[in-house]
Amino acid sequence: MVNKRHKPEEIVQKLRQVDVLVGQGLQRVDAIREVRITEQTYYRWRKQYGGMGTD
Repeated sequence: MVNKRHKPEEIVQKLRQVDVLVGQGLQRVDAIREVRITEQTYYRWRKQYGGMGTD
């Protein structure tokens, strides 16, 4: 299995996708699975990139 490194822009986009899905009524865990990342990765990214926006 090949590990993929995500660019910061992709990370912020995936974090926003999770927020949108949760806003639509999906459980957070299911939304994280929907964007194909692990819970651990989501929370690590949110801690590191949570305040960033896309330009």
